[in-house]
Amino acid sequence: MGFFDFFRGPDINQYVQEQRTVIGSILLDVREPWEYKEGHISGSINIPLSAMDKIKDAVDNKDTPLYVYCQSGSRSSRATALLQEMGYQQVKNIGGIAAWKGQVEK
Repeated sequence: MGFFDFFRGPDINQYVQEQRTVIGSILLDVREPWEYKEGHISGSINIPLSAMDKIKDAVDNKDTPLYVYCQSGSRSSRATALLQEMGYQQVKNIGGIAAWKGQVEK
């Protein structure tokens, strides 16, 4: 690992591949609904950062692996911290869809 690797954010492409191999995991998009409708990663669910308390309705098991993304990685970082405070044990901030190299679903 080089010096500049410390400044790089998570690699969303690598983490989405990982998420698809983890049984029972959830790919969580924390952008606003209008952003989600403009394009999201296939298989993701949308719970905006502004409504993170609704996560209990979608994911009641706090051991469920959660892979969290947003547009740039900032909101997903905040969402990851909130989820951990709420007791979710396996939460990863995977960065922003802006760096996603795959297709988006509308």
